[in-house]
Amino acid sequence: MSGSQSSLREANRTLIVETIKQYGGLTQVELVGATGLSPATVSTIVKELLGAGVVDTQTTTRSGRRAQMVTLARQVGLAAGIQIGHRHLRIALGDFAHDVVAEQTLPLPHEHRADTSLDRAVLLLVGMLERVGASLDEVVGVGVALPAPVDTATGMISVRGVMRGWDDVHVGTVLAKRIARPVYVDNDANLGALAEVTLGVGREHRDLVYVRASYGTGAGIVINGQVHRGIAGTAGEIGHVQVEPQGDICRCGSRGCLDTVVGAPALLDPLRASHGTLALRDVVQRANAGDPGCSRVVADAGAAIGRVVAGLGMAINPQCVVVGGELAETGGTLIDPLRAAVLRGVLPNEIAPLTVVPSALGARAEVLGAVELVLRSTEVPVRLDEPGAAPPGARAAG
Repeated sequence: MSGSQSSLREANRTLIVETIKQYGGLTQVELVGATGLSPATVSTIVKELLGAGVVDTQTTTRSGRRAQMVTLARQVGLAAGIQIGHRHLRIALGDFAHDVVAEQTLPLPHEHRADTSLDRAVLLLVGMLERVGASLDEVVGVGVALPAPVDTATGMISVRGVMRGWDDVHVGTVLAKRIARPVYVDNDANLGALAEVTLGVGREHRDLVYVRASYGTGAGIVINGQVHRGIAGTAGEIGHVQVEPQGDICRCGSRGCLDTVVGAPALLDPLRASHGTLALRDVVQRANAGDPGCSRVVADAGAAIGRVVAGLGMAINPQCVVVGGELAETGGTLIDPLRAAVLRGVLPNEIAPLTVVPSALGARAEVLGAVELVLRSTEVPVRLDEPGAAPPGARAAG
């Protein structure tokens, strides 16, 4: 009987810790509602976890009344997120309260090398940890967002040619050897979707599509609150849906993919005669300043992406389409024609009409998703051998 009670207490502790981890922080009253446990059970377990250094509490106000907010303790560890883009490297450090404690971005050259970029990521991460007074030992894991389909089981890009020079690189293994921490690798659109459904505009939705419109185009699919990756991570690769059967050859080897129509080269080439040599960032800035040529190519891209997203919408029936990536920084210039094309291409749903909205997290969505991936993948030790005893490995779980 005592063994059963002990197992039940441990299960209840795990439930409370996982619930706090999911929401970042809850009051004890909110924990009662979220877990279904009794107020007395929640109160007792919170006291045990507080004494063990697993959680922290602080006074807050809810509905005009004082309450105790419960969060996971900083000593449980930090999660690192790394976004490796086509032209930039972004790193964020976050804690189990979903607070970002440090963040930095570094430009990268065109078609940057895998070994050089991973070296830069490690150096940048170590420097950021030093600035916040932490060490690698406190990092519970590192999440990596790549602009390519990823087989999460191996941490490798699953379609050759999409990211030149990275095809045979075991990104997770390489980084794990250099920093001796667990590493989780995923597609950037998947992690943008994870961030939006956890922290952003998708928090009220169980089914959504996150569209990342940048140097290439991809989609992250969330079904019933979970990211759907498909076999070897190719779900949502809308940039490789054929839209022009006689079009240009894509990086993937197929002809006329969406990326050949709305990717960075396709946007920049028509502007060369009138605008000279531009970068994608220049196009975004000029479109925001009202340049008619730059606005035109962005709007056309929005319409083309929207037609493909409409097909995806018909297949999975999401409640919401969230639009992010560099091109989304043009606001309505991209999103208005994208929204019009999506709504024109899906069945009108009178009960739950589909909405198309900009990302709430902007350019940070993917790196925050990488942090969230680590938090979700890390098991926080909650077994307490005796009251007040700190759980083993609390500073560096995982």
